Amino acid sequence: MSYQLHPDIYTDARLLEPIRAGFGRGLKAAGADNPAIVGLCADLVESVQMHLFAEEFPDRYIEVGIAEQNLVTVAAGLARAGKIPFAASYAAFSPGRNWEQIKTTTCLNELPVKIVASHAGITVGPDGATHQMLEDMALMRVLPGIVVVVPGDSVEAEKATRAIANNGKPSYLRLGRDKTPVFSTPESPFELGQAYVLRDGTDVTLAGTGIMTSQMLLAAEALAAQGIHAEVLHVPTIKPLDEATILASVAKTGRIVTGEEAQIAGGFGGAVAELLGEKSPAPLLRIGMNDRYGESGAPMELVAHFGLDANSIATKVQAFVARVPQYKPGF
Repeated sequence: MSYQLHPDIYTDARLLEPIRAGFGRGLKAAGADNPAIVGLCADLVESVQMHLFAEEFPDRYIEVGIAEQNLVTVAAGLARAGKIPFAASYAAFSPGRNWEQIKTTTCLNELPVKIVASHAGITVGPDGATHQMLEDMALMRVLPGIVVVVPGDSVEAEKATRAIANNGKPSYLRLGRDKTPVFSTPESPFELGQAYVLRDGTDVTLAGTGIMTSQMLLAAEALAAQGIHAEVLHVPTIKPLDEATILASVAKTGRIVTGEEAQIAGGFGGAVAELLGEKSPAPLLRIGMNDRYGESGAPMELVAHFGLDANSIATKVQAFVARVPQYKPGF
């Protein structure tokens, strides 16, 4: 299935919207479809955009307060009683503060609790390092049986919310705070466990997740002007990983660059490294936060400062392509 990109993604008139806004719309729509869905929040209902659900279905919303461990354990109890709970907070606190409860009450019991983590990554901005959750993808994908989803934009977040509402599994949904580019459309495909080729190329694969996919697209456009034809993959589901799509792309291009707004150790880049190491060794460059914490600043200022913007990516990819030959199967 071809992937329809937003027509303005390569222009200066790119549509910008917080990814969390899509979650709010998606949860309200999912709640209308299924009365078993309930919402729980840790005193951040408007910040995480759960207020749309709470206002529409006040009898199905529980304000837990600033008690993230209790947030997840109450959600697990509701799931045991047949409900489909969405438990939302900031990523710095959930899973940052309650990972053990997520493991023991939800994942160990294979309960369909949906952990919604807003304000993830460095684009939290001026709140600084304490609130810039960068380790969550590594923390969550190591839990057996959980689905880990990192939507690329607000349109996809709406689709992802409705999808995890119906998957019957423990699920983690990672959301950003600030306005970021919308590169997909309502008609663009989304399926849990599926990665998508957004742009064909032959010289190198650029695989992004979350907000980094839009930066990968813009980097690919800049690289094309330099004669480097990059294939761009969007990987919204970190677990289960779409191994077939990633391996097929790498078999064609012989090199891959991953991008994530998180620690590269154990996160998306780590997952791809594991895949390549086991099934198809190929050169890999991981772009993300490299063994350091964030800082306080404007969101896009931080993206550029840490080398996660399109211009920085293009420069790194150009050097990578010049330095590393293409590895094809049987190299």
